Amino acid sequence: MKNKKLKMARAEHDLSQQELAKTVGVSRQTIGLIELGKYNPSLQLCLSICWVLDKSLDDLFWQEKKDT
Repeated sequence: MKNKKLKMARAEHDLSQQELAKTVGVSRQTIGLIELGKYNPSLQLCLSICWVLDKSLDDLFWQEKKDT
C-alpha cells in the first residue's frame, strides 16, 4: 500500500526524496520505496522521518483496519 501521507508531509516541508533521505541517513531509493509501499522501514527510521517532518508515527505510518 502506498504511503501517500509520507509523500504529502514531505511536500509540506518542501523536501525532495533526496533531501529527506540525506537528513535521515538513507538513500533516496529507500524513501521512494517507502512511499511506494514496497519497503517496510525499521522503527528507528520511522521515528527519524517523523522527527524531521514534525509528525507522529500515527500520522505517517498507522493504517486503519479495514472492515471485511
